[in-house]
Amino acid sequence: MLRDTPRRPVAGVGIIGAGTMGGGIAMNFAAAGIPVTLVETSQDALDRGFGRIRANYQRSADKGRFSHEEVEARIARLSGTLDFNALAGNDLVIEAVFEDMRVKKDIFARLETLMQPGAILATNTSALDIDEIAAVTARPGDVIGLHFFSPANVMKLVEVVRGERTSDDVVVTTMELARRIGKVAVLVGVCPGFVGNRILRRRQEQANRLLAAGVMPWTIDTAITGFGFRMGPFQMTDLAGLDIGWSRGGSTGNPVRDALCEMGRRGQKTNAGFYDYDEDRRPAPSEVTERLVREFSGGQAAAMGDDEIVETCIFPMINEAVKVLEDNKAQRASDIDVIWLNGYGWPREKGGLMYFADMVGAPAVLARMERLGAEDPSCTPARALRTLAAGGGRFTELDFGGLKTGRER
Repeated sequence: MLRDTPRRPVAGVGIIGAGTMGGGIAMNFAAAGIPVTLVETSQDALDRGFGRIRANYQRSADKGRFSHEEVEARIARLSGTLDFNALAGNDLVIEAVFEDMRVKKDIFARLETLMQPGAILATNTSALDIDEIAAVTARPGDVIGLHFFSPANVMKLVEVVRGERTSDDVVVTTMELARRIGKVAVLVGVCPGFVGNRILRRRQEQANRLLAAGVMPWTIDTAITGFGFRMGPFQMTDLAGLDIGWSRGGSTGNPVRDALCEMGRRGQKTNAGFYDYDEDRRPAPSEVTERLVREFSGGQAAAMGDDEIVETCIFPMINEAVKVLEDNKAQRASDIDVIWLNGYGWPREKGGLMYFADMVGAPAVLARMERLGAEDPSCTPARALRTLAAGGGRFTELDFGGLKTGRER
């Protein structure tokens, strides 16, 4: 792709935010020999960030992955500051602050005039509209999404998110740069959640619907881990924190989760969420959660087998992946498999989401989606799913012309 497109030089990188994500991103560049400027809003935050980075490097050195001298060499490539203007002169700047559109727009409005001509302006957002962010600048061709996965110093996947007006040379440069720092780069388009999180949302929605019907979270998680994932959806929620996207007195659309948050049960960080946790953070089914599930479902715990839970949670992911391809938000079906294998812990023995879909077969997927779609519009079967079920063909061979921006439609 774009083999003859000139590459932009990237000799220095600026990162806005030295938290878990920003610090993890910085570690990748330092490990590849690229100097990094980390910018924070307080000295405490900056010190915590550098402390976390050093501790991560030190653990790797203690395990023999590289020498203790290499720890110091990598740390030496990192500089920290509270001066936003110190970003000027870098060839690439990556915004890695929390998911707030207003905050991100403010940052990019400042970057527009601060950064030198030709500098690449990237956001690490996991779901927000990159075109909306780019619109606050007079240089939207320089703007791109670099969606790293947490922990960014460990996870291999980077979704390179091409906006409507992102320049070809920015796309090629960032794809090659991601590989240079040891990542698996997949080019995707702008839509809510991009490719990976857009598909993941369908699994979480169905898990929440099962919860509302009275299926216990540990029953759902056991089915999903039995399928091959290391963690189920409610174990993941407890790990990330139940209070993400929640505010006191508000609603996330999941009354059990809201009630748990109101009780101060925010997940592993409070030793209580959907599960109870001991001092070693080992989970156990919670009587509190069981009582809430029964209360909000209006009765007894629902009985459901593992196979039905898996189909209810996994088949909507397949259906959404087909819609992603129909919407031209991914280059090819195999890219979806790469995303799920490298960013979400898809069980490797099942070969990727689309590969697994071919193992199951379109008729079985369609039958489940028709049942779910009768009650949930988000599960309406994709057009191409109906076509595959009627006439044969493989999910892995679906082709709708690849990734397209508005200019190419």
